[in-house]
Amino acid sequence: MIRLQSAIRLAERATLPFESLLLLATRVYVSWQFLKSGWLKIGDWETTRFLFEEEYHTPLLPPLVAAIAGTAGELVFPVLLIVGLLSRYAAAGLFAVNVLAVVSYSHVLLTEGFEAALGQHYLWGFMLLVVIVMGPGRWALDAMLAGSGRPRR
Repeated sequence: MIRLQSAIRLAERATLPFESLLLLATRVYVSWQFLKSGWLKIGDWETTRFLFEEEYHTPLLPPLVAAIAGTAGELVFPVLLIVGLLSRYAAAGLFAVNVLAVVSYSHVLLTEGFEAALGQHYLWGFMLLVVIVMGPGRWALDAMLAGSGRPRR
């Protein structure tokens, strides 16, 4: 039993230095996916409006409001997440944007042949949940603003 506990502690010590790097990479990767989408939307606003009016089926919100809110979410939350400011809130906001994207486009994403596209949304959702639960890591403004000398998750 002591050997098993020792092996577990060794693995924890060996991987701990990579925790913040993994969390930073997760934050940057998932943020980049949403930033690209937001930039596309704002770059061709007429097409974005058309898609929200004709293609996406946004629940509760009128199409124009959904287009503005979705685009804003895809541009603001990723920036916060990359720098690690209000990280858990930003990740939760992007998680909501991700869920609403799947719900709004479910008539396409849930059909045969779109499994990979839906899988991307699952992956992004999982990555965002990791940040929500684990925090942004040491390499984030949140950790610096916390002011303590000990590493933050």
